[in-house]
Amino acid sequence: MSEKNEAIEKQQEVMEKYDPDSSVRKLSGKIAKVVFVLLLAFSLFQLLTSTVYPIQAQILRSVHVGFGLVLIFLLYPATRKNRDKGKIGWYDISLSILGAGVGLYWPLFYEDIVLRAGDMTQLDFYVGVLAVVLVLEATRRAVGIPITVIAILFLAYAYWGRQMPGFLVHRGVDLDNLVQAMFFTTEGILGTPIAVSSTFIFLFLLFGAFLVKTGVGQYFNDLAVALAGRRTGGPAKVAIFSSALQGTISGSSVANVVTSGSFTIPMMKKLGYRREFAGGVEAAASTGGQLMPPIMGAAAFLMIEFIGIDYWSIAKAALIPAILYFTGIWIMTHFEAKRTGLSGLPEEDIPDKKEVLKKLYLLLPIVATVVFLASGLSVMRSALYGILTVILVGLLREEKFRKIYLIAFAAGFVGFGIYSMTQGGFSILNSLVAATIVTIVVSYFFDGNFTDSIEALVDGARTALGVVAATAAAGIIVGVVTKTGLGLKMANSLVSLADGQILITLFFTMVAAIILGMGSPTTANYVITSTIAAPAVILLGVPDLAAHLFVFYFGIIADITPPVALAAFAASGVASSEPIRTGVNAAKLAIAAFIIPYMFVLSPELLMIDTNIGEVSWILFTAISGMMAIGAGLIGYWFRKVEWYERIPAVLGGLTLIYPGLWSDIIGLSVFVILLALQFLVKKDQLGVPVSRPNREPAK
Repeated sequence: MSEKNEAIEKQQEVMEKYDPDSSVRKLSGKIAKVVFVLLLAFSLFQLLTSTVYPIQAQILRSVHVGFGLVLIFLLYPATRKNRDKGKIGWYDISLSILGAGVGLYWPLFYEDIVLRAGDMTQLDFYVGVLAVVLVLEATRRAVGIPITVIAILFLAYAYWGRQMPGFLVHRGVDLDNLVQAMFFTTEGILGTPIAVSSTFIFLFLLFGAFLVKTGVGQYFNDLAVALAGRRTGGPAKVAIFSSALQGTISGSSVANVVTSGSFTIPMMKKLGYRREFAGGVEAAASTGGQLMPPIMGAAAFLMIEFIGIDYWSIAKAALIPAILYFTGIWIMTHFEAKRTGLSGLPEEDIPDKKEVLKKLYLLLPIVATVVFLASGLSVMRSALYGILTVILVGLLREEKFRKIYLIAFAAGFVGFGIYSMTQGGFSILNSLVAATIVTIVVSYFFDGNFTDSIEALVDGARTALGVVAATAAAGIIVGVVTKTGLGLKMANSLVSLADGQILITLFFTMVAAIILGMGSPTTANYVITSTIAAPAVILLGVPDLAAHLFVFYFGIIADITPPVALAAFAASGVASSEPIRTGVNAAKLAIAAFIIPYMFVLSPELLMIDTNIGEVSWILFTAISGMMAIGAGLIGYWFRKVEWYERIPAVLGGLTLIYPGLWSDIIGLSVFVILLALQFLVKKDQLGVPVSRPNREPAK
């Protein structure tokens, strides 16, 4: 077996172990073709209803859930031990058929359901119960047990409300009303989470799948090596840079770790980084990929509906915190490299920068999508135009027909432009879209290769299955919260428990988000914490966007927070390191992620809310200086070894610098300047001298 095949097998093994979404059956024969066609149909349905054939919201959401249920029961076995058998049991086929029935119920009886205006028939009741049961089982298979148990507990809370203690008590929801709320309103399974999944999220997952087919993932690695490989501790900085870019095409921390980590972790180990540290760097950087605009984790799209603002405002607000996050990891890895005397990569391992930069056009789809979002286009339209841009860029990679495609593009642009002017209007954007479509059509006459596009549609649909299950289960939770008023009760009790103190309230919210995030996907975690915990923070006067980003952040970094740190455990699988130590290293490297959310809640200027360039610049300066001091304290090296009696004030001074406020900045800067001076005035003979030797081992 070739090294490449071995690497791919190890990637798949790690993904299946730590990412429930990847634990699918290995199908073959006719059933594999059936599943392939169903996945393709799922994507085509989503594209069709997003463009030329929009349909009623309830019908769209119901069919979206139906596709998800059918495919999950065919692809995900009831237990992992049956995964490798490649056979589908009669019960899986039965559940799949029932899932199709649930998905088609709204389209078939839409008018009757609407006219009944909340009065359920006996058949409605049975279909509603079946929908809840199937969603819970699909969630267990595709997402995991924790979120399934949480959804069941919320249903139990709704039904047995009268028996609840203290402030949790409510009048209870009878079974008929509960079933109706769960499937026959837009507040349960067919509520906001699945609405976002069936529109924004699915299209951006397709965008990511098409990007992968252009080879942009490997290009991210090449670009990162070319730009950062020569620097001190090069491979670690390559991992940071590459993972930040990979986050734009991967919505999963674990997938990001395995994809880029299979390339970066062996390089780090070969250079001399300890296994646990190498895994920690990749886990911390990959987890941050979901925080990096322009295309963030799926939960960021839920924020659009939950807060009621456009996606571009969310991405713009998240930019500075994301930069601070990756700056913090960069600083920590730099100090570790200096401490252990690690240099950059050897020249023969670094690709020619000119050759790499020649392919810079591969980033055009991401740049174009940012432009579309910034120009005020809707998220859905931006995603659709982004997909067209990806396909066009993929075509232009091939030199054989490049001139023909460029001529087709020019002809399409001019032709549609002339047609538009004859109709009384001309739009550059519409002309560009038309030119792209013409080029795509022409390309199929020359190379006849539909394979990449078809595979991208199938891969995008497969990636979406876990999101469908998670958002459907999250809809159950939101439905219960809405029906029982639990959100306001929890918010008031949380504020009361914290005695109205914002820092204590934030701490409780952080703990809740991290605990939920240890076993739940980011989407479900965000839905729960945004409906229960975020309102408590908002009650204390925090802007809605800052409160929601706070829970969003901690839901994501739960992936690197021991004892259950899935991204870190996946990295340990690639690095062959001890999982808990890898998790501790990842959490230490990502210390900024535990601090930044507090910063932007206490100082919303960091999110570019009601601020100016001067305030933002000062906050950035003090925050980066603070992280530099914290990094030196935690790693034990700056320009020379940092002694134990210097490390404590370094960490405390860094925290003071990060905390927003005039006096905290003055105290923190004073400590920073004193420690910096001591680095050069005391033990000058140790300047630049490593503390320990590299632990080099061959890359595997």
